Amino acid sequence: MTTSHFCECHFPPTRALEAVTKLAISPDSDHVARRFSLMLHAHHLPFEQHHRVVTVDVSDPRPLQTLISAMTDADLQSLKALPITSQGPQSFEVKPLRLWLQYLTTLWFPEAARHLVFHAQPIVRLSDGQVFGYEALVRARVRETAFGAGELLDAAIAHGQTRAFDALARTTAIRQIYPQLAPGQHLFINFAPGVIYNPDICLQTTFQACREVGADFSRLVFEITEGEAFPDLTLLRSILQRYRSEGAQVALDDLGSGHTSLSYLAELRPDIVKLDRALIREIGHSAPSRQLIRALTTYAHDLGSQVVAEGIEQVDELEAAQEAGVDFVQGYYLGRPSAPPQGVTPDALRYWNEARA
Repeated sequence: MTTSHFCECHFPPTRALEAVTKLAISPDSDHVARRFSLMLHAHHLPFEQHHRVVTVDVSDPRPLQTLISAMTDADLQSLKALPITSQGPQSFEVKPLRLWLQYLTTLWFPEAARHLVFHAQPIVRLSDGQVFGYEALVRARVRETAFGAGELLDAAIAHGQTRAFDALARTTAIRQIYPQLAPGQHLFINFAPGVIYNPDICLQTTFQACREVGADFSRLVFEITEGEAFPDLTLLRSILQRYRSEGAQVALDDLGSGHTSLSYLAELRPDIVKLDRALIREIGHSAPSRQLIRALTTYAHDLGSQVVAEGIEQVDELEAAQEAGVDFVQGYYLGRPSAPPQGVTPDALRYWNEARA
């Protein structure tokens, strides 16, 4: 393995922007500039205007955040903002206004990222009700305020720290959760492939964390999660191959959603696939949904992949998942995310005890 290079992923960032006091907002057309000025007037927000450029005080960014929540996506996309600090305009920091406001309302992010806590949600083998493994789910707390994964990921984007945060989350999950697993149980670790530009470099810190805790790589499952389109297949294959070269397994999340197509399943042949939660919501009372899940499960099995049904919240969904032939189930009916990891719920235990009776 290459050891002479290190990933540029680091947290906290080497340079922090000085406190932003104002935003100079530049619409890309006169009519958007006029509408934006009228909205500032209507919300009683003071501003200065020079041609199209509108300068607004953001010592408290919340009123402006409220204002833009009423704007259309098309208008928001046309609004770029330049931050102004005590050192003057920061001309190299122009970003969409929405992103700047996300930054200014998440100034808690650097502290939160230093206090990550991972909860573990059980993934249960459907054949016998035993815990196959746990998915590590990120949380953080800053004083009395708790933050979930979505808030943390959105803040990481606004702070320009998606790559560093993804690497930090992977390594922290391994260090916190793996030592708490029972023998033979697997750890599912989320990663966003779009932040990995070179797997030989970017994954070194992940593998080092595994070795620090003495992890059996065959009990690690690296799960691809991505809010938008995946990177190109060549890069994605190289990432998965790098994980597999260490002995780990790989999983593909949200099969059946808009961006996770069947072509990825056929091309990547992951060890495990997770069915999209939207499919599971219909499984208990929709015959077409049950047929679709059965077909997806059969297709995955034909390609050598095992299948997880996520989002199981009721017993009828569990029964329908079993009828569809999936291998594993995950959801609140089986167990909520917790720290430390907990076993399956009493209701789920009762289900399997009755099935065996």
